[in-house]
Amino acid sequence: MIVYFVRHSEVIEPYQGKYNGHIDIGLSKKGKEDARKLAKKLKDIKFDMVFCSDLLRTRQTLEAFDLDIEVIYTKNLREKSWGVHEGKSFEEIQKEGITYTTFEKWIEDLDGERLESYTKRVWDYFKNVILKQDAKNILVITHAGVIKTLISKEKNMSLDETFAISLPYSGYIIYDTQKGFII
Repeated sequence: MIVYFVRHSEVIEPYQGKYNGHIDIGLSKKGKEDARKLAKKLKDIKFDMVFCSDLLRTRQTLEAFDLDIEVIYTKNLREKSWGVHEGKSFEEIQKEGITYTTFEKWIEDLDGERLESYTKRVWDYFKNVILKQDAKNILVITHAGVIKTLISKEKNMSLDETFAISLPYSGYIIYDTQKGFII
């Protein structure tokens, strides 16, 4: 089985470069165009199943694919909740007195969903739902943090290492059940 993990396309401008978490925001004009380009790039793949975060930015990314199969929308593929820090930039958060030392400590120091709970949520859904499907090709439209957290867990890498991996808006990473994540 091959799983295509797609990061949603570019969000509207006021939320670019922010910790958006569970904020339900849409795509920018460029984001919608990039989603169409990505869908065209992957058009020859016959997806047997589709999983999608239930947030607007992922749903709008999926719309470009114009697939005629059932989609499973789930909160389990949402980005980490940042609580009171949602919608704020790194710099804005630092002005509140939170200091960056390592990525894992940074995540733990911020409000919202605890890192352990978040990791368990996305990992359990991946292992116990997505990978249990009888499918050849699966499309998963989600968020960069979800994808990088799964890579971290599967490859036993630190979050500092995996969050250094480039995954732009409308980017994707492949998971092969025989080889793991291909990065």
